[in-house]
Amino acid sequence: MPIAENFSAVFEKKWEINFTLCDPSGKLKYPDLCNLLQLTAAEHAELGGISFTDMQVHNQAWVLSRMRVEIDKIPRWRDEISIKTWIVSLENSRSIRAMEVYLNGNKIIGVESFWAVFNTQSRRPENLTLPHEHFEKFQHYRGTSQPFCKIEIPTSAELVAKRKVQWSDLDIVNHVNNVKYLEWCLDADSKMLHQNKGIRVLELNFLSELNLQDEVHIHLLETLNQHSFSVLKDNKVCYLAQIEWE
Repeated sequence: MPIAENFSAVFEKKWEINFTLCDPSGKLKYPDLCNLLQLTAAEHAELGGISFTDMQVHNQAWVLSRMRVEIDKIPRWRDEISIKTWIVSLENSRSIRAMEVYLNGNKIIGVESFWAVFNTQSRRPENLTLPHEHFEKFQHYRGTSQPFCKIEIPTSAELVAKRKVQWSDLDIVNHVNNVKYLEWCLDADSKMLHQNKGIRVLELNFLSELNLQDEVHIHLLETLNQHSFSVLKDNKVCYLAQIEWE
């Protein structure tokens, strides 16, 4: 698709938090927060001519590699939030995208995410084919107080759940969508949410894709106010998450 007439290097999208996105306390679910972030990034890419549809001409797609989410306040049912996003860097096969979530004009969430260009046939990373010079890069304008990081594989973690990838876990790239990994981990550690503890920081690393009928083991290491998760297939780590609780 051509670059949209209303394209801008900094994009802002408004969302109303409806009841389907909320937990029993009326707060926005953390996986649904991540899904809104993903949808906002996708809409910005579409306006700028580097969407999934545009990239599929060259058998390419964006896949999330790392993400850090810093949360001061989680939105609630009927809140209207705005999500602002921009590209920090885009070079060869890699891009850093920042996001900020606002409620009543106040920033409540900051995000820094790391994306890779993925060939949907070879299932390997490769350089972006499409032009992107029209996206201004804001190298000194970051969304978080700290950058995303490489998570160390936790040792002495306890097996807390087993899952088999279902059809509903897959996305348009025909692998498990990034939001699902977090959903699995929170389901395996729901006691913290039941105690009405909020998440302060989410640090997420996506290491390898999962496909239909794959069987995975979810491991958890608990320390004071921090839980570290690893998702393994055939004893190989596919996903890592660190959750800092309030």
